[in-house]
Amino acid sequence: MEWARTNNALCKCRPAYDKLRRLPSCSRDRITQILRAKKAAEPLSGSASGTIQLRAADFDLCMRKAALLYNPDSGGSKQRQRELESAVDVLKNAGVDAGLVPTKSPHHALEETRLAIDSGCDTIFACGGDGTIHNIAQVVANSPAALAILPLGTANALAHDLNIPFNVVAAAKASLHAVPRRIALGRVFFSDLKGKPGMRYFIVAAGVGVDAHLFYKLHTGAKQRMGMGAYYAKAWHLWFSYPMTRFAAEYTAEGSNKSRRVDVTELMAIRIRNFGGILQELAPGASLDRNDMRLVFCRTANRLAYLAYVTRGLLRLHWSIPGIDLDHSTKVSCAYRQPSGASEEQRKIYVEADGELLGTLPAEITVVPDALTLLAPANQAI
Repeated sequence: MEWARTNNALCKCRPAYDKLRRLPSCSRDRITQILRAKKAAEPLSGSASGTIQLRAADFDLCMRKAALLYNPDSGGSKQRQRELESAVDVLKNAGVDAGLVPTKSPHHALEETRLAIDSGCDTIFACGGDGTIHNIAQVVANSPAALAILPLGTANALAHDLNIPFNVVAAAKASLHAVPRRIALGRVFFSDLKGKPGMRYFIVAAGVGVDAHLFYKLHTGAKQRMGMGAYYAKAWHLWFSYPMTRFAAEYTAEGSNKSRRVDVTELMAIRIRNFGGILQELAPGASLDRNDMRLVFCRTANRLAYLAYVTRGLLRLHWSIPGIDLDHSTKVSCAYRQPSGASEEQRKIYVEADGELLGTLPAEITVVPDALTLLAPANQAI
């Protein structure tokens, strides 16, 4: 019955119907999904039949051509290749012109993403973890293409938050019924490791201080070389030996017109609600459906306070941790404090975004509204 009503509605909108006939990837379930979304979002017309108004543009949401970018040299490459080929078959069987695009490096992935969008791809799949997603998002941001995810990384925080299946084939099937959502992106201005100004977008989170220092010491590839056990052991040792260097953060809280300055050992600017794993809800109140960031200010140098804060998120408790505060804001600036007697290397404070080391202070973190189309499961409200 529902499909019959859908078909009647389509017949009353001939341009959209004609366009639909040329889009084999738009299944009956997908069109029903669009109608339900429109019914919830728009008031019904005044007619007795309650006709839902459809436009040809409504069917631009359907996936027609997709590129799946992946690194063939990453861990478990043969098994991963078979999984990705199965995912491509799922998309092709649904009428999507889909293909695998191997990449050799982050820079090569950026080039291939640009080429894919220029060739008419309406969907770019980031096949990997949060670092892969972060890299590809630099090109997909503010473009006509949507970003989809096949989680193949270690942490997969964004996939956790969006409730994307961790089975690659299941994730590909879910993408065919996904709802395109426009979201804001975080944006970081920083000084790169050569001292030149840089800028990157981020989806999950950005960090300054302790966590970025760990990424500096444990650079890309360490997990594959060392193994996860040795990697975490090294990270634990570094965390306990980090000097907890303080820096200045200045921001304006949501609903206020007065700037505040705080001295901190760590600052996190978080955009997602659920990180999964041991972090879980790291910053209560953060959400991709907001046009701001949830800032976490660590004013303390007490490592036990840090551990208590992480435990708080893991257990989903609402403890108040002395020396750690949260606030909403759309902009925060971070800078070195007055020079101390420490050496330049000891004073250097690093900046990361989505788990990728970017550079050092000074840094400015802001929000760019309406910057990215992200494919998320239809039943997931971000």
